[in-house]
Amino acid sequence: MNIKQPEPFTFESEGERAVLLLHGFTGHSADVRMLGRFLQKHGYTSHAPIYRGHGKELEALVDATPEQWWEDVTASLNHLRELGYKKIAVAGLSLGGVLGLKLAYSEPIKGIVTMCSPMFFDNEEQLTQGFTFKARQYKQLEGKDKETIDREVDELLEESKDMFSQLGDFITSVHDEVDQIYTPAFIIQAEKDEMINKESANYIYENIESDQKDIKWYKNSGHVITMDKEKEQLHEDVLEFLESLDWS
Repeated sequence: MNIKQPEPFTFESEGERAVLLLHGFTGHSADVRMLGRFLQKHGYTSHAPIYRGHGKELEALVDATPEQWWEDVTASLNHLRELGYKKIAVAGLSLGGVLGLKLAYSEPIKGIVTMCSPMFFDNEEQLTQGFTFKARQYKQLEGKDKETIDREVDELLEESKDMFSQLGDFITSVHDEVDQIYTPAFIIQAEKDEMINKESANYIYENIESDQKDIKWYKNSGHVITMDKEKEQLHEDVLEFLESLDWS
């Protein structure tokens, strides 16, 4: 069966403000598409890349590295600059928030929003389960039988150990640098998040040096908060944060 592959998007608006939207690990641009459309209606251009290895069969992820994902994110920031946008904020879900935090201490950006973003690599079991679930789901869509799927998923898990190790090292490296962040920040965490250590949100809030920072917990949402029950409230809260920034 032919599976339609997701694509990056750029939703342009009239104004000069732009937001870089970053998806999560094993996710893709659909994670942040509704948020992008909402922001476009309120005068913000948004752009969402898809990092290497994402948005396709999970075998493609095995050969990808966090360094490549970081390159993809900086290239996307430059893409917005090449379109003429000089005033750019960043909002990232999960791994996207970790990449966004790295941007916040590496590049001049107007603000950073993290959504359910891990600061501790103590969730390898949950990540592996999520990884396995997505792999099975994709292979079922391809029309493969159970025996083939079981065998291919076992092989995939064996081959992905190095990638998970690199992911852990990357999260730890950002964890150790967040006290270099002075950019205005909005930290978002879902209370029903079973994928990451929720203390990550408090860690970010307490350790960044930003004068303008806020944290909010959403009690009825899970890890992919951008597509959960409180997404409309999330949209309004992100917009309120963006409107509070100094865009001059």
